[in-house]
Amino acid sequence: MTRKAEIKRKTSETDIALKLMLECTEKWEINTGVGFFDHMLGSMSKHGRFSLELNCKGDYEVDAHHTVEDTGICLGKAFKKALGDLSGVARFGDASVPMDDSLAKAVVDLSGRAFFKYTGKELKGFVGDYDSELTIEFLRAFATNAQINLHVSVIYGENNHHIQEAVFKALGIALYKAAKIDEFLQDNIQSTKGSLYDNGD
Repeated sequence: MTRKAEIKRKTSETDIALKLMLECTEKWEINTGVGFFDHMLGSMSKHGRFSLELNCKGDYEVDAHHTVEDTGICLGKAFKKALGDLSGVARFGDASVPMDDSLAKAVVDLSGRAFFKYTGKELKGFVGDYDSELTIEFLRAFATNAQINLHVSVIYGENNHHIQEAVFKALGIALYKAAKIDEFLQDNIQSTKGSLYDNGD
């Protein structure tokens, strides 16, 4: 079963076209106009084992805020759409990822309920022209629109590039584990109520 989604979203601030395919090792093509963010999304895609085609035109003359947040919105919507009713998926996933001096952890529940929590070192400063604060905006927008529980912790780290790369890789791996089809479940949904998204757990 191919699980994929296509999202197009145009506002006065951004124009985004996105294609997503889960459990796919095809090359990703990402162009948001924000170099470091492209690098992070590429890492998330690679380690999350999903193919991502993404083009975004943003209001860069303002800053990268709308581009990063709206990409989170679209990618979240794409994951939700690609996952369907969550039949047979493991539902929960977690990953701890080291990146040289840094260690980050991501925990995911494909719950149908949006919740995001970040703990650890405050993300401040710039990597190139990328404002590190925008990573939190991306994660929040992604979790909200994917309708998932997402908890991210930076255990420790000094280098901003390393910290954020560990975060994005951990998120990709956690999503892969949570979205993976468990053959033991067959078409069952991992919820005591028998459904997710609409009714909660």
